[in-house]
Amino acid sequence: MRIIYITLFYFSLLLSYASYATSVNDFCVADLQLPNTPSGYPCKSETNVTVDDFLFSDFVPRNTIDPFNVRLTTAFVTSLPGLNGLGISAARGDFGLNGTVPMHFHPDANELLIVVKGQLTAGFITPTKVDLKTVKPGDSLVIPKGLLHFGVNTDVGNAIASAFFSSSNPKMEILDYLLFGNDLSTSIIANPTLLDVSQIIKLKAQFRGSG
Repeated sequence: MRIIYITLFYFSLLLSYASYATSVNDFCVADLQLPNTPSGYPCKSETNVTVDDFLFSDFVPRNTIDPFNVRLTTAFVTSLPGLNGLGISAARGDFGLNGTVPMHFHPDANELLIVVKGQLTAGFITPTKVDLKTVKPGDSLVIPKGLLHFGVNTDVGNAIASAFFSSSNPKMEILDYLLFGNDLSTSIIANPTLLDVSQIIKLKAQFRGSG
């Protein structure tokens, strides 16, 4: 009987600790003055946390991705510190005529794409096929983590889309910049891609690569 009481006592302590840990870890606002880590940014002192850490009020067209005629605005942890550790973030894409989100992938996040205005032809590539769909307002398209994907404005006017990610700070690796925006030599790129050397040189000039 004594053993049972001792066991129940320690079990109650464990529950109390778990309840306390949950209450004090409801959020971990990112301290952007400290380095990022694999598990996210360190927590800002709670005494320095304000409601502005949880507010992003500038979700308007902003950063242009050249030369693709699309503007991308992101609500990631670096601009919305309250997202830290929550495993969610968002982006807005504003597509001009024939605007395109180029071939890219997110190595650390799934994506949910929702078209707000116009229509996009969007899809992702697996080792065996391309999954392609015309996405219109009211449609949602899920893009699994790590798959190469894209979106093209196939409407007669502008298009707007929102995207939601399963990471508070998702990485975006754009294929064109990976291939042509660095100093990897033209001859090395030509061998595995079978691209013409003159075309590689043209693309390197476009994406500010060298070599």
